[in-house]
Amino acid sequence: MFTKILVAYDGSELAKKALQMAIQFSKKNPNLQIDVIHVYQIPTIAIADGIYTPSAKQALQYYENAEKVLEEAKKIAEEQSVNINAVLKEGIFAKNIVDYADEAGCDVILIGSRGLSGLKEMFLGSVSHNVVQKANVPVLIVK
Repeated sequence: MFTKILVAYDGSELAKKALQMAIQFSKKNPNLQIDVIHVYQIPTIAIADGIYTPSAKQALQYYENAEKVLEEAKKIAEEQSVNINAVLKEGIFAKNIVDYADEAGCDVILIGSRGLSGLKEMFLGSVSHNVVQKANVPVLIVK
């Protein structure tokens, strides 16, 4: 059915569930390729006319933490004897996920539901909602 799945992974329980689902798909189809993407963002805060950006040391900590999250995904797959292609990107979450899916030729995106509701979702939106709206391939939201 699918030849290449992209799993958006942030280390949350729902992301782990999405990864487990992709692993189960791959056990039924050994030719299935699983790409796992973790997107991290170094925060920038605008206050009045000024912009705050973290120091180089703080930015490095964000990067190192992102690497740890991706290593966790690799370990989960390795424990189940499944090979994954792990990808680390920095920037806007949904945009990076959708862009990578297009560039890599993924057939479907698996992503955990964040569960934002009410006012929060109206103002912030959720990554999964944005991915669904912008993706050019089917998106499976895991709950």
